[in-house]
Amino acid sequence: MIDTFVQNPVLTGLVPAALAPKSRKIMLEDFDLPVDIGFHDFEIGTPQRLRVNIEVWLSEASFPQCDTVAEAWDYNTLRSSVMALVRDRRFNLQETVAHEIYALVAARQGVTALRVSTRKPDIYPDCAAVGVEISSF
Repeated sequence: MIDTFVQNPVLTGLVPAALAPKSRKIMLEDFDLPVDIGFHDFEIGTPQRLRVNIEVWLSEASFPQCDTVAEAWDYNTLRSSVMALVRDRRFNLQETVAHEIYALVAARQGVTALRVSTRKPDIYPDCAAVGVEISSF
């Protein structure tokens, strides 16, 4: 069926019920930021590159149903919030950073599931990264 009451026609009713979306996810992937992290003497006061991944599953009501900015999750807000969380602060453990990012995002309306991972990509020359991940599933 074509909805002819809108200026730009929208096709509706073509997706079989069995193929209706069951989950909705937004991501912030491989976000590199400098973080004062580590408990070794040589790490303290020397920011390291921390790679952050955030996957946020949203309720149907919190996921945009039409092509308007007003309905979208603001990726910039998510990114800026993480930057503000780690700025001018030091952490001993990646686990602490991951938990704090997790709590920050989990508190947002509409979040139904969440995965946060952090990785230090510059630790060992023979490893892509060392890191942690926490998730609600």
